[in-house]
Formats: sequence, C-alpha cells, structure tokens
Amino acid sequence: QVQLVESGGGWVQAGGSLRLSCVASGGLLRRYAMGWFRQAPSLEREFVAAISWSGGATYYADSVKGRFTISRDNAKNMVYLQMNSLKPEDTAVYYCAAADYGSGSAVASRYNYWGQGTQVTVSS
Repeated sequence: QVQLVESGGGWVQAGGSLRLSCVASGGLLRRYAMGWFRQAPSLEREFVAAISWSGGATYYADSVKGRFTISRDNAKNMVYLQMNSLKPEDTAVYYCAAADYGSGSAVASRYNYWGQGTQVTVSS
C-alpha cells in the first residue's frame, strides 16, 4: 500500500510562488497516475492538477491553468506542484493522491491513496 506525504506548504503573499512536494513510500510511484486536489474551509475538495504515470499527459483545472505546473520524478518517487502567481482564492489544504489505473483524472473517487495534506495560505 502506498503512503503519501505532502510538504512545501506555507504562507505567501499574493503574486508569490510555492512548490509542493509529495513523496511516496511503500510502492513504486511510476505505477500510479497522480493528482493534486485542494479543499478550502466550508468547501468541497476540488481538483487542481493530474499527471499520467509517465508524465506524458497533464491536466489542470481552469482556475490554475497557466499558473500551476504538475511534474513527477519516478526515480525519486516524487510528485511536485509548482504554484506561481498565487491568489488569495488559492488558499486551501492541498492533497496529493495516487490512482492505480488510468492516466490521471479530475474525479477524486478514482484515486485510491491520499496524503494528509499541506496548508497553503495566500494573503492579499
């Protein structure tokens, strides 16, 4: 069973950047499509970005397209989310997720494993 741990969250002013990391243990990350989701207080968890097992295909929510970049390093069992031009509405807990089938999805129920999340706070 894969365990996922996120890191890299924190506080940043609007317009700033953060890079989130997700490390996998207990399994080979290259076997999984990976996604990033986020959840703000009182809101439902929403899709942010996804990447296929090879890294050849990526998908983004419209709200982050052009600002966020998902990438992976299967040799290091790592997935990243580079977040630029951050806005206050990006404030949320960010979760890393792994799916053992498919090429990446915006649907949370298609992911089998989840991390505990890392808080991102963007001030105006």
